[in-house]
Amino acid sequence: MAKVALVMGSKSDLSVVKPAVTVLKSFGVEVEVRVISAHRTPDEAHAFAKSAKDNGIEVIICAAGKAAHLGGVIAAYTTLPVIGLPVKTDMMGGLDSLLSIVQMPSGIPVATVGVNGGENAGVLAAQILGIKYPEIADKLAEYKQNMKDKINADDSAVQKEAENF
Repeated sequence: MAKVALVMGSKSDLSVVKPAVTVLKSFGVEVEVRVISAHRTPDEAHAFAKSAKDNGIEVIICAAGKAAHLGGVIAAYTTLPVIGLPVKTDMMGGLDSLLSIVQMPSGIPVATVGVNGGENAGVLAAQILGIKYPEIADKLAEYKQNMKDKINADDSAVQKEAENF
């Protein structure tokens, strides 16, 4: 079974991570959710990243705010794909988190989704896994078809409503 780890820098990031967990579970992906800080528990971050592949993890999503070094630290110690999930902050609205995650040095890539973009982080992880797991690819196709159907239904409803303006 496909497995994704969702790691957050602090428990307060859980509300941002939950949509990723939900979407991954809907695709039949096993999830492991952890709180590991790049700054406060660096030994744990190192050990987690080094053992992730041996523990069956195939993609890692790292949610962090402010300095947001978690994704880069994890990516430095693994060859697995790492997705950065920037968390909105009071100070800069998440721009600080976004820039910290997206500006990785050469050789340490961290794919990055939008601020508080938990659902997109989950979908991106599923798309990566869909290369290997046809059942996940099929569920992704259904997910995207459902989005298309909803927009088409909304379009029809708006067109009818606009006739009465």
